[in-house]
Amino acid sequence: MSNFYLIIIDGLGCGHQEDAADYGDLGSNTLGHVIAETKVGLPNFTRLGLGNIIPLDTVPPVHDGLCGFGKMREVSGGKDSTTGHWEIAGIQLPSPFPTYPKGFPAEITEAFAAHTGTAGVLANKPYSGTDVIRDYGDEHLQSGKPIVYTSADSVFQVATHTDIVPLEKLYDWCTFARDELMTGAHSVGRVIARPFAGQPGAYFRLTDHRKDFSLVAPEPNIMSELQRAGIKTYSIGKIVDLFGGVGFTQYRKTNSNAEGISQLLSIMHAVENSFVFVNLIDTDQLFGHRNDPAGFAGSLEEFDRAIPAIFGNLREDDVLVITADHGNDPTMASTDHSREFVPLLVYGKSLAGKTLGTRESFTDVAAAVMDWADLQNPFKGQSFLNTP
Repeated sequence: MSNFYLIIIDGLGCGHQEDAADYGDLGSNTLGHVIAETKVGLPNFTRLGLGNIIPLDTVPPVHDGLCGFGKMREVSGGKDSTTGHWEIAGIQLPSPFPTYPKGFPAEITEAFAAHTGTAGVLANKPYSGTDVIRDYGDEHLQSGKPIVYTSADSVFQVATHTDIVPLEKLYDWCTFARDELMTGAHSVGRVIARPFAGQPGAYFRLTDHRKDFSLVAPEPNIMSELQRAGIKTYSIGKIVDLFGGVGFTQYRKTNSNAEGISQLLSIMHAVENSFVFVNLIDTDQLFGHRNDPAGFAGSLEEFDRAIPAIFGNLREDDVLVITADHGNDPTMASTDHSREFVPLLVYGKSLAGKTLGTRESFTDVAAAVMDWADLQNPFKGQSFLNTP
């Protein structure tokens, strides 16, 4: 029995899409710019055929790559993690999730403050997560008001110091926001609890205790179709959070890419006839959002070193897809996600070295999963597994 492994390297775009100007992202090219600036060598990615997708300074094209290669276009509106992962799972959104470039309206913030019993909220604007606790942390400690902020993504984020607001209370506040406030026209992709600690001038985020409250994904999607067919589904990393905790036989949370890779290698020894959905977040969370191309390159090197072990655990009939959910170019002025094509590398029978072209939608991945499972395809995408 074979397995299907789907690995998302978060934020690894490979060039701006045709509509990138509508998002302020013209010129973005996460993969190309990181490699051009850092000159990082990725020998195992090279063997897979990464350099065949777009020209890369230190990752040359190869004629005998181990994978089929191409890139994918996102058709859903938006450039956030939920939108990207949902489209990969077969869901094309007719309209983007709401965003709040000028902050949340008074009807939202006042209702949230009333629930929390505070005299208002702080910030209420798009902000970097590390910057917002630096700039508002002292006032939060003095007033007890929660720090509420957003980004270019469809998110309602709440930051509180654990000395002021215990974790369970913060989670309760975010549950209220998810279930009672951020609904209807305000149905953001995610409400996110962002606890922090530390002293004035030295605040730090408690990323281990971050908690995402996502919308439950509509059906059909990859997981719903596989589970109906009796095929087990596994989540590694933040995948389960992006789908509202629904659709997985088992999930394994992780705190780093190293842990995610370790969990993947562990599960590869145990699963049969299963679908394993992996998110490696460090490229996006630690380096893309912080405009750190060197850190981004180091994260790619970390995964590159793991490729031989991953491939060493693949069985003859297994399928492995490596792709991304959006871009996050750390060389651009913005610290937000970018509207980019994403790379596509596919290992499977008879796919080595084949050109998969530019796929018309991320949902081609969902179609490929249905093809692998020998199930009827309910999605708009087209499978790439039998590319001639």
